[in-house]
Amino acid sequence: MFISIFDMFKIGIGPSSSHTLGPMKAGKAFVDELKEKGLMDKVTRVQANVYGSLSLTGVGHSTDKAILLGLAGEEPETVDIDGISAFMKEVNQSETLLLGGTHTVGFPKDGGFYFHDEYLPMHENGMCLIAFAGEEDILHKTYYSVGGGFIVKQEDFAMRTQDTVDVPFAYSSAEELLALCETNNMTLPELGRANERALHSDEDIDEHLRKVRDVMYTGIKRGSTTDGPLPGALLVPRRAAALKRRLEQSDPHDGLNILSWVNMFALAISEENAACGRVVTAPTNGACGVVPAVLAYFDEFVEPVTPSMFADYIFACNHIAALYKMNASISGAEVGCQGEIGVACSMAAAGLAQLMGATPEQVCVAAEIGMEHKLGLTCDPVLGQVQVPCIERNAVAAVDAITSARMALDRESKPCVSLDEVIWTMYNTGKDINAKYRETSQGGLALAVHPPIPVCG
Repeated sequence: MFISIFDMFKIGIGPSSSHTLGPMKAGKAFVDELKEKGLMDKVTRVQANVYGSLSLTGVGHSTDKAILLGLAGEEPETVDIDGISAFMKEVNQSETLLLGGTHTVGFPKDGGFYFHDEYLPMHENGMCLIAFAGEEDILHKTYYSVGGGFIVKQEDFAMRTQDTVDVPFAYSSAEELLALCETNNMTLPELGRANERALHSDEDIDEHLRKVRDVMYTGIKRGSTTDGPLPGALLVPRRAAALKRRLEQSDPHDGLNILSWVNMFALAISEENAACGRVVTAPTNGACGVVPAVLAYFDEFVEPVTPSMFADYIFACNHIAALYKMNASISGAEVGCQGEIGVACSMAAAGLAQLMGATPEQVCVAAEIGMEHKLGLTCDPVLGQVQVPCIERNAVAAVDAITSARMALDRESKPCVSLDEVIWTMYNTGKDINAKYRETSQGGLALAVHPPIPVCG
């Protein structure tokens, strides 16, 4: 199963890849199918049903808004963020929706959205979209949002892990990946680019990498210059901008300030994500601050990152993310936060090790360390919002990723735990975690913290 950097590093909007980005893509896919089947003009109203984790935390994750935007023909990479509030106001007041941006249909306040606590059989994040012509159901589709903005139609679910494209260096485990590097005398980035060329030209690859980098750095800039509370009942204050101002006035000889800068980079992007800003899935929106923060650390405090170095970083990160996607999960609803923050920490540790001159084996050791100490991490967002504990968790994981990379390069003995073993462990641990701690907001901090509360983070 080949997973491209175009698939893993998607540009979209916050706050959640599984609960916002995926549902928006599902809505758009539904509209596209209506067009393909010549049914658009027959539709008089549409209905959305969301299940499981999508239902339990959907409002806090803006799942309802995302589905409506997708049904209106919007796409995550290009949707006008500043126009979303006006769009929702118009839909709610008129109780209509411009389906695909061209055809007005009914979308009543009562009968447009249905939230179901029960789970659909294939995955924790399920949704059914229905188009009606009068009272006749003319198209009924079930989608699953399986993490990181990836969606799968119910009829395709059994085939989701099958290869759909031939690449020169296919692998399904870290052991196979390392063997390919050794046999072909290739670095991880070289192997990654060779596989991408099966689908894309070098020009398209480099253009996507440029866009990804621009969105990451724009997120840091916007997040580190914006004050005020984040959306939602918790009124969580943005902290990145104030932290940056303090750091700019701090003692330049305080070596530990570097850690605070890393925290600031991660907080900035995570706060942008929480405010429904534009971010890059890495591997998810909820964990989108880790990979850019570690990159910014290297760029600011080690050496400037050239486009070639950025490509090396992303390709190394992508190999690791692909292994988790193929053999475990990157969905908080399926395996808890170890599938989001844990994978992001693992990816960033690998990417940093690559920039530090690590061998492919050392890169995988860094990735293993990054995950090993995130095993069992719960996903219990307060009020179903990607804020508490999610934002701080990105900052902590970014520092952990740096530590993991350094430990991997400093190590002289063979590690006791392999990357493949920790991936297997993460998945099975995640499946053992009670559903209350897998993005349902039914346990943990989600029960302990209630608004109104003192302003906190």
